[in-house]
Amino acid sequence: MAEKQVLLIEPGYPNKYPPLGLMKLAAYHGPNGRGDQVRFVKGVDRSVLLEPWDRVYVTTLFSFEWKRTAKAIDYAIQAAGNQPERVFVGGIAASLMHDQFVNEPNWAGVRFVKGLLDGPPALALSLSEQDGDFGAEDLTGSPIEELVPDYGILEQVDYSYPVNDAYFGYASRGCVRSCAFCGVPKLEGAQREMPPLQRLISGVNKSYGPKKDLVLMDNNITASARYQEVIAEIRDLGFVPGAKLQRDGKTALKRRVDFNQGVDARILVKSPMFMREMATICISPLRIAFDHIGVRKVYEKAIRMAADHNITSLSNYMLYNFMDTPTDLYARMQLNISLNEELGIRIWSFPMRYQPVTLKDRSHIGKNWNRYLLRSFQIMLQATHGIVSGNPSFFLRAYGEDSQEFEWLLSLPHAFIFHREYYENGAGRPLRDEYEVLRGRLSKSQEEQLLHLLSGPAELQGLRRQYFRGLIEDSNIDPKVREIIRFHMLDTNSIDKPTDQKISTLFKDLNPDPAMPNQDEFVEDAGLFDHEYHNARQSQQNLKKAVS
Repeated sequence: MAEKQVLLIEPGYPNKYPPLGLMKLAAYHGPNGRGDQVRFVKGVDRSVLLEPWDRVYVTTLFSFEWKRTAKAIDYAIQAAGNQPERVFVGGIAASLMHDQFVNEPNWAGVRFVKGLLDGPPALALSLSEQDGDFGAEDLTGSPIEELVPDYGILEQVDYSYPVNDAYFGYASRGCVRSCAFCGVPKLEGAQREMPPLQRLISGVNKSYGPKKDLVLMDNNITASARYQEVIAEIRDLGFVPGAKLQRDGKTALKRRVDFNQGVDARILVKSPMFMREMATICISPLRIAFDHIGVRKVYEKAIRMAADHNITSLSNYMLYNFMDTPTDLYARMQLNISLNEELGIRIWSFPMRYQPVTLKDRSHIGKNWNRYLLRSFQIMLQATHGIVSGNPSFFLRAYGEDSQEFEWLLSLPHAFIFHREYYENGAGRPLRDEYEVLRGRLSKSQEEQLLHLLSGPAELQGLRRQYFRGLIEDSNIDPKVREIIRFHMLDTNSIDKPTDQKISTLFKDLNPDPAMPNQDEFVEDAGLFDHEYHNARQSQQNLKKAVS
């Protein structure tokens, strides 16, 4: 079997977890598989264009990362010697948006793979001997999906994945639910079981040494017919409460199990067995989804059951911008604060902004939100890397004493949010006082007009100051509203304010809690930092470097 040159590409977006699909493809093609030469790059590495590649794989993740993904595919075609038939594109976005990828004229000839590589390799990749595809004869081999990932390729890139010292795998795939906001049913299908975890752990240990944590990406492990067997297997693998990993005489590291896609409260509360079993492994954190206010009762019951079983490190996914209102979101966040205080536990919330799974950008606005309110909430979350703290003083300061104050904070000029301390207790206070007096004079209809105008059209990204300037000069708009809008012209990125007066530092001082989750316990950044603010912060950093 002639050795082939295989290139693996992950687009240049930031992400928390390494590309598991590419790691399994590396296992299939690498020294323990076909024996091909495998190279992995993240983003664009021009050096690979100097080498010939027999096949190029590109993985995809979030649909709204379309631009970066498109750049990676164009680069892959170039790396393949402008022979698009040598390029294979798979992953989440390529599966959920398959037709949009296939119908892109610039990518004619590229092989877009839909779904999981869970069949014999030649069939899963749709290889053809008539087309000269190498590997087309592999009609009976083990599915690529079930191979032990190749961790070695991660050493070929400079990018540091926040979660890397872990076994990555699945005990089950698919889900029994068909939630309207979720792409799992389309991507993975019905719930089904995966091979025992022992094979994964043994394979990784043999080739790459033991890993500290066990990260399982099941979408609904509590719905698995093998739930108790899976938990028993995890215990047998040594992941019990208090477990530590000792390596090379170094300090022992505390181990943890993370079902990183969350567990289903509606199933958890059906029987004490679920939480009793969960408490027998070193779960940290236990992530429970709290997608809408309608599941409040079962969610609260699940949290109480966890506390009863001494599971005190909890986290939740909190979907917003779907069918909820800002008041609903506040109520869910506030419930966690109440449960923390009552039960002596710590729940870290990670609000996740809903976007349709086939939308190419983050422009979706839920029917009960508007563009301005969403952007304001993102600023609040950016200050804390997406976390809603379990500390009461932190929460009340950041998000308000009640839902009315929360909505008021969301409607403030972004400079007042971003430079919170400066405008509340610093030199900017007189300006804030002037604003509040003028805002207090608005009628209900003027308030509604103000919020409508602040939202603005979607194409304003990065051009908001020019837009506001136009509103101020528009004589057709109520003069009192125009007077308020001028405050929204304030620069959120001015470098004349000391860093200790910005919102992020203020929040840090408010939250001395040593139980803040480690970075590897954060959720995958599903576009928390939108490009407008990311670019503004980057420009500010560049300016500081230039003047220093």
